[in-house]
Amino acid sequence: MAEIIMLAIAGALGTVSRYVLGNAVHRISGDAVWGTWAVNILGCFLFGVVAALAEKRLEISNAMRLIILTGFMGAFTTFSTFIFETGNMVRSAQWGPALVHAAGQILVGMVFLFLGLTIVQRL
Repeated sequence: MAEIIMLAIAGALGTVSRYVLGNAVHRISGDAVWGTWAVNILGCFLFGVVAALAEKRLEISNAMRLIILTGFMGAFTTFSTFIFETGNMVRSAQWGPALVHAAGQILVGMVFLFLGLTIVQRL
């Protein structure tokens, strides 16, 4: 139960961090797209730092990795997980699966976005 509470707290912190950073960049740039861009790119960087530290330098328990990567980073941006998974395929020279994974999620995601918009608009 303590792990779930920590996961929820980390998720709340990730959500608030996303909101604060996204809004700050939006105010500076005048365009919400750049806020999302900043959150996604920073999220990828932070995910990479935590993953590398967990692999090479620090002993990070599975529970702590879950709290940081799933809790905080999952609420901050799931884009970082998508990039990490794709990056692992590229690092393993699995070019085909990496391309299908990346392009597939974007294309299928767009199809389902428009499907959802269309369904609701027709109600």
